[in-house]
Amino acid sequence: MLPPFIRKNKLLLLAAPLFYVLLLTFPFSSCGIYGFSEKGQITDSARTVKVTTFENKAPYVNPQVSPAMSDRLRQKIVSQTKLTNTNNENADYNITGYIADYSVATTGVTSSNGQQQSSLNRLTVRVHVSLSKFGNQPEEFDVSRSFDFAASQSLQAAESSLLDEMVRNLTDEIFNHIFSNW
Repeated sequence: MLPPFIRKNKLLLLAAPLFYVLLLTFPFSSCGIYGFSEKGQITDSARTVKVTTFENKAPYVNPQVSPAMSDRLRQKIVSQTKLTNTNNENADYNITGYIADYSVATTGVTSSNGQQQSSLNRLTVRVHVSLSKFGNQPEEFDVSRSFDFAASQSLQAAESSLLDEMVRNLTDEIFNHIFSNW
């Protein structure tokens, strides 16, 4: 015969294991909004990548950005994927592009003693990228980033101090678009 406590709480005794199972599986379940997909992933047959040096078609040309960005993108792809760099035209992934815009605009204005002055400038860089996988029709997309600097700083000084940040941010965004589908 069962003790009186168990006789009164049979439902609790039967529900306890189910409760523990649910408690243990809940943290590993998902609401279905987020998940992994094959889009943006590298296929098993892909082995090589060719990154052509980006042309500079912007009205204003900073000669350091294009080669630095192309080199950094090559290095990032080789170090973070299974692809190897090649100069062969028959590479599995062909990445080409150009710097479409490189411009400066005033974004902040201050007023002192009745005089308006620029307090903040914004350098905007837009890159057009073309990605061809296995010789198929290329996928094209644009990446754009803006970088603020003090108006008291010359454009040349700002370019010098922002170059690493520009190259890093633009290549990260290109890489993420190609391989992570961000």
